[in-house]
Amino acid sequence: MLKKKNLLVVLLVLIAFVFVGCGSKKAKPNFIVPDGGYDGSEVTVVFYHTMGSNLSDVLDEYIAEFNKLYPNIHIDSQKIGSYNDVRDQISTEITEGNQPNIAYCYPDHVALYNLAGAVATLDDLIASKESDGNGGILGLTQEQIDDFIPGYYAEGTAFGDGLMYTMPFSKSTEVLYYNKTFFEANNLTVPTTWDEMEALCARIKEIDPNCIPLGYDSSANWFITMCEQYMADGQKTAYTSASGDHYLFDTDINRNFVKKFKSWYEKGYVTTQTIYGAYTSGLFVSNKEGELKSYMSIGSSAGATHQRPTKVDGAYPFEVGIATIPQVNPAKPKVISQGPSVCIFKKNNPQEVVASWLFVKYLTTSVEFQAEFSIASGYVPVIKSVMNNEYFANTLNKADGGDYVSALSTKICMEQADAYFVSPAFVGSSTARDQVGAIIDKALLAGVAAGDDAIASLFKDAIDECEYNS
Repeated sequence: MLKKKNLLVVLLVLIAFVFVGCGSKKAKPNFIVPDGGYDGSEVTVVFYHTMGSNLSDVLDEYIAEFNKLYPNIHIDSQKIGSYNDVRDQISTEITEGNQPNIAYCYPDHVALYNLAGAVATLDDLIASKESDGNGGILGLTQEQIDDFIPGYYAEGTAFGDGLMYTMPFSKSTEVLYYNKTFFEANNLTVPTTWDEMEALCARIKEIDPNCIPLGYDSSANWFITMCEQYMADGQKTAYTSASGDHYLFDTDINRNFVKKFKSWYEKGYVTTQTIYGAYTSGLFVSNKEGELKSYMSIGSSAGATHQRPTKVDGAYPFEVGIATIPQVNPAKPKVISQGPSVCIFKKNNPQEVVASWLFVKYLTTSVEFQAEFSIASGYVPVIKSVMNNEYFANTLNKADGGDYVSALSTKICMEQADAYFVSPAFVGSSTARDQVGAIIDKALLAGVAAGDDAIASLFKDAIDECEYNS
């Protein structure tokens, strides 16, 4: 019997034949802006998201501001649980034709929705010179487009046909957290390359033989990032492709870096969230005598407060430092882009799509919203001009490794704005993520006796699993 999730995929594939047929045609935008743009119609826009009360409060404040501009566009903001809950509910609703107007999304979610042709392309909206109903143009100016952090904006076209399906909403990435107090006391230098990281881990083990120098939360991110960094350095490897043969990660270079990290584990240099059994920030903030600890942690930029130790007698036991993760080639840095984007769904009434776009445009290009939402959430704003916002700038000026560690994390993220990348998105891309993460964890746990053949077998099994599931 098909599992519920697989059944939904089958239904969406069947619907896809109705929407787009089974032929191969050059991709064209599936939504064309009506003449005149927004006509002032009274419409309701349903927005699915995962925001808690603190972020919903910020959103509601700006919905009220949006309604001063567009009193006839009514925003129905709905919290739907987790990101996967949003995906699962919409997958069901698409089969019934009652999906929302806007939703938080990740690329693989959109790839799933695209099987039914349910997501509106944004190309015509972005380029439109039609009226926005408020004295301006419906689309984005070149200045507004250029204001987006390139890697975040590029995610909208990661679906293999060159069309734009999403807009970035708020983002996170990975950063290197390190015990600045320990580093300064022992004259240690923050690593900029993986070779430097290996040498640093060896030195830290000499200082504290009982520690694990580095914790890496996401094994999948580690694998994917290494692929991207090696490609940026001009070396022949890959992770996945949105079209053609999807699963490209079984390469010599990729097997070699997994082999290297396996040797790190055998020397006690590193652990991962899966192996440790919890976020590795738990090791990093450990301050009890005799308790296992680490001195570096690679994790989400949005989780900075979890990488800060608890105060003892009113003071932090150590100061946290934050830096860009190590690189294969620091001259061509690559850092993964994560965090929610938003997509707009097709509707029978084109004015609903236009109104949805106006709301998305407002939130993603508003300096004030992006600044306030970033400070409240710990996520990174998606436009560069936020740096000129007084509230945002004042917060970043307070950045430190203690009370304002989130501001420090955001500051580092903004400084590496040109380094972000996104992976290709297709049905099965989430399976690929899971499988490459499992390669690293299984290889690390395989033991000294497991050599090249065992690692090659892990890669083959991962490819087979990806192809089976897709």
